[in-house]
Amino acid sequence: MESIEPNPTWDPAAHSETVQALESAVGEVTYHVWGADWCGDCRSALPDFFAALAAAGIPDREIAVHEVDQQKDGELVEEYDVTLIPTIVVEDGDEELARFEESENLPAAEHVARELLDADSLA
Repeated sequence: MESIEPNPTWDPAAHSETVQALESAVGEVTYHVWGADWCGDCRSALPDFFAALAAAGIPDREIAVHEVDQQKDGELVEEYDVTLIPTIVVEDGDEELARFEESENLPAAEHVARELLDADSLA
């Protein structure tokens, strides 16, 4: 899926708080990402999200990408109640810590980072 290629112009310095929040979860969480190249919202949101993951040093083994067809069918769609794409779910074991869906008001990386920080402050 081309939309998971990190945006080469994304500036980690301009998003240092987001990168730090993502870095703080390295080795502790798994990122599940549903999307598709045919989806305009995915092509818009996911390259910046994957650039943030790369800037935070998130290893590939902690990222699971699930491609969705135009009927919104795909791997684990029902199990994770994916109805919009892109959808990003961040888990610690079986516990969902963060969820980004296409309709959020913030960019994906910033939204996920805020939810991770909120989850961390509750722990």
